[in-house]
Amino acid sequence: MHRRLAIFTSKVLVNANPIPITTATSTTLLYTQSNPLNPRTNGFAFFRLLSFTPGHRRVQDPDDPSNLMKEDGVSVCSQMWIENFREPGRTASNLTTYLRRFELWVLAYQKVCADDMGAYMPRSAIQRSALEDLLALRNAVLDNRFKWGARLDFLIKSPKDKTDYRSLSKRKIKAILTTTQPAAFQDKIVQEVLFMIMEPIYEARFSQKSFAFRPGRNAHTVLRVIRRTFAGYLWYIKGDLSTILDGMKVGLVIGALMRDVRDKKVIDLIKEALTTPVITSRLEEPKKKTKRKYQKKRVLAEDEPKPDPYWLDTFFGFAPEEAEKLPSWGHCGILSPLLANICLDELDQWMEGKLKEFYRPSKSDVIWNSPEGEAEQGNTSWPEFVPTSGPDKTRKMDFVRYGGHILIGVRGPRADAATLRKQLIEFIDQKYTLKIDNESLPIEHITKGIMFLDHVLCRRVVYPTLRYTATGGKIISEKGVGTLLSVTASLKQCIKQFRKLNFLKGDRDPDPQPCFRMFHATQAHTNAQMNKFLSTMVEWYRYADNRKKIVNFCSYIIRGSLAKLYAAKYKLRSRAKVYKIGSRNLSRPLKEKKGSSPDYHNLLRMGLAESIDGLQYTRMSHVPETDYTPFPSNWIPDHEKALLEYISLDDPKTLEDQRFSIRKQGLVSTQDYISMLVWNYKRNAIVMDQLSLIKSGGNNTEKEQHLLLGPDQDTYDQKSKEEEEHEEGFDIAEI
Repeated sequence: MHRRLAIFTSKVLVNANPIPITTATSTTLLYTQSNPLNPRTNGFAFFRLLSFTPGHRRVQDPDDPSNLMKEDGVSVCSQMWIENFREPGRTASNLTTYLRRFELWVLAYQKVCADDMGAYMPRSAIQRSALEDLLALRNAVLDNRFKWGARLDFLIKSPKDKTDYRSLSKRKIKAILTTTQPAAFQDKIVQEVLFMIMEPIYEARFSQKSFAFRPGRNAHTVLRVIRRTFAGYLWYIKGDLSTILDGMKVGLVIGALMRDVRDKKVIDLIKEALTTPVITSRLEEPKKKTKRKYQKKRVLAEDEPKPDPYWLDTFFGFAPEEAEKLPSWGHCGILSPLLANICLDELDQWMEGKLKEFYRPSKSDVIWNSPEGEAEQGNTSWPEFVPTSGPDKTRKMDFVRYGGHILIGVRGPRADAATLRKQLIEFIDQKYTLKIDNESLPIEHITKGIMFLDHVLCRRVVYPTLRYTATGGKIISEKGVGTLLSVTASLKQCIKQFRKLNFLKGDRDPDPQPCFRMFHATQAHTNAQMNKFLSTMVEWYRYADNRKKIVNFCSYIIRGSLAKLYAAKYKLRSRAKVYKIGSRNLSRPLKEKKGSSPDYHNLLRMGLAESIDGLQYTRMSHVPETDYTPFPSNWIPDHEKALLEYISLDDPKTLEDQRFSIRKQGLVSTQDYISMLVWNYKRNAIVMDQLSLIKSGGNNTEKEQHLLLGPDQDTYDQKSKEEEEHEEGFDIAEI
């Protein structure tokens, strides 16, 4: 074998040009010849040479849609956010450029697939056929051939939709065309692309007083803003404009859009989505056949989205009144909340103008007495505390809006609140053609308690000990009096929501009811579901003053409901027996009548038994305290902070200002200092011997200084002295 291989290699080497030698092969041969004693190269270099084939460049398919993706879709979105936050007031007139970007369509496809299938699809997993269909959808939108609300003719379908619409029967086709159907997959993609283009434009323009349907803002933000800025207000106007969320005239919506967007193609797309009728009629349902007593449950497919777990479905039932309604206009889908905020932004801008108009400072007041109205309240370390003022108070107003609900706080007489209400009714009638009366905008005093987002706002009088430093450095302590704005969770609303979910009955003396929806689940699974629900409730009431009390009440209702369920399931007759066997937190197994089976812990250790977690927060001491973290006055979300900081650092003027301030203070920046060191080393061209520096011991500092200043420094000093002496001699000669 070795002899045949030697003969074959000699024949190949004798041949003139057996293999075209390229740069890589020549490098390999040179390396082999220069290292004759290297067994690795001598043993394998020849076989590498034989196995080498000249690399041909892969010719790209011009019809491949992936060639249109020049960069990542997330970077395109980031660039749109940066551009709009850099110039928030400019009119968006050329959005078709972004509508042509295929990267945005691929990103929209990934997001819609994640919502539709319950799993994220990376870009490498998207098939070429799907990319071609996506490109056809983009071209149809650009050529004005796209139609909203298609039922049978689709340009692109969901990966899990395997239906062949050409082979459907007439009855099924009629049912599809005449009954309510979910939004088409291609409609969702177009909605997502429009949303990615429109959101950064308006997020840079929206008022800081609006909190619903916006990134980085939620109901907790509203509660913290109210506690921070609404302290000291006596009269409150609470308005319900949620009828606007049900729908508005198309002309009003398009008029609000065209204030900032002047791209005809985008405006026409949204207009068609609003005007295209939505089929909501239903066929008469045939009579259902009587089902068997025991019917096998349908097994969900792998790519089919799973329903919400019971704990999340239960928590959704606790949605406050202000957050229950989600706008859905025509075929706009996820664009509907954004369009609602665009329309209501005119109300926000009008109210901000009224805030400046209404502000009338009083010098005799202890807070808000500056003409600009930007001064902090009396105690900056405790901004929620408002000291008692004299008879002449500063007149001030503030407001927040969460969806279609507004809350206005007025510091002043009731007549001012009545005047503002009258003007607000006229503005809403003129701008939104919505007729509302005084009953829709009630004026209430803080002492009665104001309900907002299932929390009650009330005033609490406190008498703190105020310490301050007088003239001469003497510290004076004296009793003060003032008010705090208390934000308390409404127990009445909590009972109402539990009663709606069939967890209890009765108002004054609520009695837990068994939770039969979890009857067929195991004890471990049921306890885990309820623990997740309780953890979510703890987070929901995070900023309530009575957090411990309200969460302990929720735990009592859930624990009593599960105890009645287990009593019925395991035939224990009463809750007392359930608590006796399963303990207070229901962590012991209830299958055995005894408290703990002797083999349970051994089975649990071996993994043959399911571990059972006890219910959380069964005692009030287990509930965490209320979160009183100070809230900044001019708060903005983290993503907006990052955007503004990036824009500031990207501006050359910022760098120049920093350099000017450093020079003005006589300092040297770190970059300039390092540049000076590097330049000295390069100029002097000295090779530092590290061993000699280590051996030199204590004279390192002097040598380093000598290296930094350069070897010619002494010569330069001698030359400068000689030049000075020469100049002095020349001056003397002239005299």
